[in-house]
Amino acid sequence: MSPDAKPKAQPETDQKTEQKVSTVREYVDSLLVTVILALFGTTFLLQAFKIPSSSMEETLLVGDHLLVNKFAFADVSEDPTRLLPYRDVRRGDIIVFKYPFPPYQHFVKRVVGMPGDRLKIAERQVFINGQPLPEPYKIHQRPSHPGSFQDNFPPDRRYFAYALESEWADDLSRWARGDELLVPPGKYFVMGDNRDNSQDSRFWGFVDRKNIIGRPLIIYWSFDGARQRSNFSHEPGAPAADWENFTHFFSRTRWSRLLHLVR
Repeated sequence: MSPDAKPKAQPETDQKTEQKVSTVREYVDSLLVTVILALFGTTFLLQAFKIPSSSMEETLLVGDHLLVNKFAFADVSEDPTRLLPYRDVRRGDIIVFKYPFPPYQHFVKRVVGMPGDRLKIAERQVFINGQPLPEPYKIHQRPSHPGSFQDNFPPDRRYFAYALESEWADDLSRWARGDELLVPPGKYFVMGDNRDNSQDSRFWGFVDRKNIIGRPLIIYWSFDGARQRSNFSHEPGAPAADWENFTHFFSRTRWSRLLHLVR
């Protein structure tokens, strides 16, 4: 080839093919990065959680879908550089935690008693270290029953049988101080806001600090499935129930609760 000869131009079809391949590769790379970040976030930073019961009404409703901040109460040793915003557990915090006994499912309740507190409930009023605790978030849905296990705590020994776990009956005896209960170090006493319909620390005991998973941040979706349960005898997930949910998706989505901050 002579020095003056020009290189042959690449066919236009080849150029278009390379551009398409490059564009597809960029989309694939972007998708992979997005998936990796999503997996990292849901594994280490955030976790989705669905409210299955009415124990936290009216703060959290059955069918609320939450994003839980898993680093809200992280141990310092887990983040030595202190790059993530975390803090100690406080009274009044709503927490997601592992139930202390098998099958260790996830629960959501509100922290009422802190380590070292002396706690008692008298006629539905919570007292911490002898002082009444303001609780504007709690509700009661039934008449008061004087002397009941739920309305007055800790109970006398004849009511210990109401404890759902035998270990809790033993702890009640161990940590009772007169008519009060001492919350031991590293433990928390939690209760549902719907006090008459909540299986909580009154029934099964303290929450260990290491079992706390995180703090709910936001309600990203909320669906009212209550009518489904009244209209169908099928268990959730049955074909009729699934079809009912699908056909009423828009009407039963609680749009006003979307992106609602959890407090």
